Amino acid sequence: MRLLVTGHNGYIGTVMVPMLIAEGHEVVGLDSNLFERCTFGGPIPQVSEIRKDIRDVQVPDLEGFDAVVHLAGLSNDPLGNLNPELTYEINHASSVRLARLAKEVGIPRFLFSSSCSTYGAAGENMVNEEAEFHPVTPYGHSKVLVEQDVAKLADSKFSPTFLRNATAYGVSSCQRFDLVLNNLVAWAFTTGRVYIKSDGTPWRPIVHIEDISRAFIAALHAPHEVVHNQAFNVGLTEENYQIRELAEIVRETVPNCRIEYAEDGGPDKRCYRVDFSKIVQTLPEFKPQWNARRGAKQLYEAYQKVGLCPEDFEGPRYKRIEHIKHLLSTGYLDEALRWKKQEIASSAAQR
Repeated sequence: MRLLVTGHNGYIGTVMVPMLIAEGHEVVGLDSNLFERCTFGGPIPQVSEIRKDIRDVQVPDLEGFDAVVHLAGLSNDPLGNLNPELTYEINHASSVRLARLAKEVGIPRFLFSSSCSTYGAAGENMVNEEAEFHPVTPYGHSKVLVEQDVAKLADSKFSPTFLRNATAYGVSSCQRFDLVLNNLVAWAFTTGRVYIKSDGTPWRPIVHIEDISRAFIAALHAPHEVVHNQAFNVGLTEENYQIRELAEIVRETVPNCRIEYAEDGGPDKRCYRVDFSKIVQTLPEFKPQWNARRGAKQLYEAYQKVGLCPEDFEGPRYKRIEHIKHLLSTGYLDEALRWKKQEIASSAAQR
């Protein structure tokens, strides 16, 4: 297939694109490159790309593709809370507009990177794709709205699929440290403390970004009638953990570290256990290869290799919210999170 991958230079995209190419697909990327200064370890995969804000996509950008893989968006809860209106503009309205344009152009498939955070405050009960949504953040709510609105566009010629990823982890060329396992290993490696900011009781399913990519590939390869207007939780049922269980895995992985709880840490409203049996049963090509323990080891070894320090993962280089605040305060971005000038964006990338 000829694929348009939005957000191809992001945390998931930089891992997914080489995997798509290895499957024989032709990939064109579309990205505003807000985080091009956040490279970690290996180089960003080079493909043909359209450097454009998702809000500015036009019909000519979409012509000639067999599917859209839509990853782009403000990627976490702190960013979503920075300006909730912008979160809805970028994550919700622009995603629905992109789907409408894709349908107008005649692209038959549209894969949306949704999230298990749509379940939000589900508690300890196991939830599947039929469960009610209980998002507790603008980020989670925006994902719900996209699913609901894009589902209405489905017909015999336009087939959306919604992939609700568990909390991601793993090493990427555009690394994120605001994800629970990535963050716990970073604290342990750089300070000797597995630092837990909640009381450790919330449940969270986790999934490696390579396995997220495998789910998208499986959905692309599946017959139309199998994935048409369907939602799939992406992960493995046995990979549901309480935060304190993940902390214990990290303690056993990183030498000479101890678990420490923040003094003001309390219960997190984001608490959900997820049933992933549907994707395993429906998409036999989806064969996840990672678990939390193996992932913690990969992260530890990567942090050793680059000599990670606390200023990196807690500062503006890798922490998404701090990076955006830095670009705003230094005049590279305007308040709508648009590059003020293309030349400024290129200059920012070189610093």
